[in-house]
Amino acid sequence: MRKVIFCIIVCLTAGFSFAQDKNAYTIFDSKGNVASYSDLVNRSAATDVVFFGELHDNPIAHWLELELAKDLFRAKNGSLIMGAEMFEADNQLILDEYMSGLISMKRFEDEAKLWNNYQTDYKPLVEFAKESGVRFVATNIPRRYASAVAGGGFEVLNSFPDEARKFFAPLPVAFDPELPGYKAMMGMDNMHGAGMQASQNLPKSQALKDATMAHFIMANFKEGSTFIHYNGSYHSDNKEGIVWYINRTNPNLRVVTVATVMQTDVDKLDAANLGIADFIIVVPESMTRTY
Repeated sequence: MRKVIFCIIVCLTAGFSFAQDKNAYTIFDSKGNVASYSDLVNRSAATDVVFFGELHDNPIAHWLELELAKDLFRAKNGSLIMGAEMFEADNQLILDEYMSGLISMKRFEDEAKLWNNYQTDYKPLVEFAKESGVRFVATNIPRRYASAVAGGGFEVLNSFPDEARKFFAPLPVAFDPELPGYKAMMGMDNMHGAGMQASQNLPKSQALKDATMAHFIMANFKEGSTFIHYNGSYHSDNKEGIVWYINRTNPNLRVVTVATVMQTDVDKLDAANLGIADFIIVVPESMTRTY
């Protein structure tokens, strides 16, 4: 009889262990305390600029980006502006033409420079903005200018005509090589055997992207609105990158940062991820990727 009871207990315990909840994500604050999605929405609605730092191939991040946009639109009574790293500034015209209904979806998608994962990950954001009448800003620098700086430093930008300069941050571009994010890039480049000049220019190219995104965010920001910007987490983690340039332009602007990270355990924030953003979305490492 005791053996039977013991077997029943073992079976029940085993069944319970396999029935544990599997959370798709957990949100933490900067100190590692569990936060709710409502905390994220309320804090974002009360701020000027929200930087949603994503992992580009993470479906949970892309889903929450859209959900947050919808909830902010409601919370702000439509006073929302959207913008993204994934759209280059010289595509603003064609983006505006599509958003206003002047050209078809096919024409827009055929002619705009869209990321390979646009259809699954960024099209829902664009379509929501279009349907809701929300301005969508192409904030990133055209890659040809960033590539030029990666090869020749900031000085090469002086050779471009005024027409080209409309698509990147005003010159001269401020640059702090001691910011940990840029400093790490120099270290990684050296590890891969790049020359000293290339090592110094790579973070400058990154800084030009950050400065340009900050420039177009500020050029399109309106008092009383919330501007939500989508970018890779590395562009806003630790309030460096784009946020550093925003703070140089307007230190009084209220900014909230979101980072997306992957961990084996989503129930506790790893020490390495503490403080990297105001809100940290932790997704299981086993989560399916979009590409």
